[in-house]
Amino acid sequence: MQNLDIDHLRTFLAVVETRSFTRAGEQVHKTQSAVSMQMKRLEEIVGKQLFTRAGRGIAISLDGDRLVKYAREIVEKSNEALAAFDETALRGSVYLGTADDYAERFLPAILAGFTASNPLVEVSVVCENTWGLRQRIKSGELDVAIVTHNEAREHSELIRREPLLWVTSDRHRTHNQTPLPLALGSPHCIWREAAMVALEKMNRPYRMLYTSFSATVVGSAVLAGLAVSVQPESALRPGMRVLTERDGFVSLPQCEIGLLRGQREKNEVTEALVDHIKRSLNAIRSPDYSLEGTLAAAAYPPAHATPASQPY
Repeated sequence: MQNLDIDHLRTFLAVVETRSFTRAGEQVHKTQSAVSMQMKRLEEIVGKQLFTRAGRGIAISLDGDRLVKYAREIVEKSNEALAAFDETALRGSVYLGTADDYAERFLPAILAGFTASNPLVEVSVVCENTWGLRQRIKSGELDVAIVTHNEAREHSELIRREPLLWVTSDRHRTHNQTPLPLALGSPHCIWREAAMVALEKMNRPYRMLYTSFSATVVGSAVLAGLAVSVQPESALRPGMRVLTERDGFVSLPQCEIGLLRGQREKNEVTEALVDHIKRSLNAIRSPDYSLEGTLAAAAYPPAHATPASQPY
């Protein structure tokens, strides 16, 4: 009988999260070669290939994807057991809100890292549009919320800036249609306002085809070739193409991401989560897309990607 090494599993989860041996090493304070050696050893123990090459990055194999669930449970239980005997460990609960636009890209890393460090803290999460999150903050339902920063409407603490981009499907010519079909957020969305102002400036006729606060719905309309939309750089997905001035689209204002705090007095649990959110967002790197605007396949490889024959 061979045993799974918890340190190997921690490194494995870091690789899964970052899709990079180098960035995983930075996260777990190991060299790239040490990470590679640990992953090879882990593969020897389970008897399966866990990662494969995907362009310039790596993808998780089907067997690697199967291991993720067990690795998380083992690491979480280990952290929880140690914290139970640590009188200084944080305990309590915190209510976190996040705009749907940021949930898919930011939330996994935020929750995984925070829970690993604070296993005795219960985190309740609400996903909603920024307008709805502001109302929940005002009513005292949330301790902290990740929102789209808008100084003109209500102050939030600015924690990240990134480009706001026009996006279309890389398999369709939707952006050449007249009028231009759009998939955008609700009327409260400042990205929607920015897009409409830009289109007026371009003298480009358009029609609102889909309206939703859900980033998943808007992204699906884009990927299906039904509409053009605007997305922050971190929300780009494989199958999307960025439209630039060469395509006749003017630049948009930057996307600014902010933090809103609730009405309750500051406490250790909330402050720990706020600090972790800031560090997590600061560590997230921009996705890789080509000069033609097409998102590189390795930027966000699907969980079950298996470009089979190439070992990492």
